[in-house]
Amino acid sequence: MTTAQHSLLVAFNLGKFTPDDDVSVPFDQESALIRQLKTGQYRIYSRTKDPKTGKRRNLGTFPTRSAAEKHEREIQYFKRQ
Repeated sequence: MTTAQHSLLVAFNLGKFTPDDDVSVPFDQESALIRQLKTGQYRIYSRTKDPKTGKRRNLGTFPTRSAAEKHEREIQYFKRQ
């Protein structure tokens, strides 16, 4: 759990937020889009949902979390060129 996620959890428990509030983690600390699969591998999902299906697009599957994070940084670099 990142520091930002922990802060949101504490704020929620103190009653500062309700479940209906739209609370998001800052862009650089958002790690929810790298998810561990049942096989133990990690998959990167797009930050935006596909308008046709309403699901997030699969951006790749990797054997380790560090490999997935490295690829996510490469994706972000490529998008900013």
